[in-house]
Amino acid sequence: MTSLGHVPFSVLDLANVPDGSDVGTALKNSIDLARHVEALGYRRFWVAEHHNMPGIASSAPGVLIAHVADATSSIRVGSGGVMLPNHAPLVVAEQFGMLEALHPGRIDLGIGRAPGTDPVTAHALRRDTDPLSAEDFPQQLGELLAFFSGRFPEGHPYRRITAVPGLGNEPAIWLLGSSDFSAQLAGWLGVPFSFAHHFSARNTMPALGAYRSNFHPSETLARPHAMVAVAVICAETDERAEWLAGSSTLSFVRLRTGTPGRLPTPEEAATHVYSPTEQLVLQTRSAGLIVGGPAKVREELSRLLVETDADELMITTTVHSHEERLRSYELVADIAQVRDAPRTAVGPR
Repeated sequence: MTSLGHVPFSVLDLANVPDGSDVGTALKNSIDLARHVEALGYRRFWVAEHHNMPGIASSAPGVLIAHVADATSSIRVGSGGVMLPNHAPLVVAEQFGMLEALHPGRIDLGIGRAPGTDPVTAHALRRDTDPLSAEDFPQQLGELLAFFSGRFPEGHPYRRITAVPGLGNEPAIWLLGSSDFSAQLAGWLGVPFSFAHHFSARNTMPALGAYRSNFHPSETLARPHAMVAVAVICAETDERAEWLAGSSTLSFVRLRTGTPGRLPTPEEAATHVYSPTEQLVLQTRSAGLIVGGPAKVREELSRLLVETDADELMITTTVHSHEERLRSYELVADIAQVRDAPRTAVGPR
């Protein structure tokens, strides 16, 4: 069996709002989780950007990252990701340049191409009814990178703009994706790539192949560095883990069927009768989810690592109880030998 201890493990948090709780508590729990996984030896703590979802509080990653970075001391903190279509590149450069200036060497800027929300909300964010085309994202990304480096081409209208404090305070740049578009772009640019296996498992291998085959070494990265994000729920027994997973399963179905809400209790999930339509939705999710006791989770994580040859794994855990979530990350840290993983491996900071 492949040893999990030779690759770093990281954490993706959505700041889920459980039923019966509130947004403030969810955000405080995210900060508590960051402290917890830092002590366990995880390498990164990323927060996601979602909008118009009552059960997810992380709509402003930059704000939450600032609090998490201030509450921790060594773990890298970043976005998983900032959805660039929702923001002017200059604003992102200013915000993340400020984060990097405040916490030098600890900030990751993971960038996504999707809006992270529905079309109406995307319009409210961007004030634009036209969807972004495939050509828009590389242009936006190019502007963002130029604001950090100051390397706008001669004659560019933004050449006279100085992104303060972005210029000279560039965080580690990652591209995120659930298909091969961002994978290819990440390869061409020579930046690390994180794939959303937790909700797009069927595209994992094609995207990783596209990233590696298109990779060109850059000033910051000599060889490809691929991270795979996977949903994991670990408990003392398989049965307990399956029970806890009911909350995220029901939440996922409600999201996909247009009725998102706060994270339901496992008791509510256990009594829910899934319709035929909901059963079809569930079939699209299981491949990116690992649920079980330590032995089962170890086996499935090892298999995923062998299949993907990932340089890093990122774990996202969605359960109703904050204490159970902390425990799940503890169990994964034990079985994956997180403390023994290389802390200064070749690759991104």
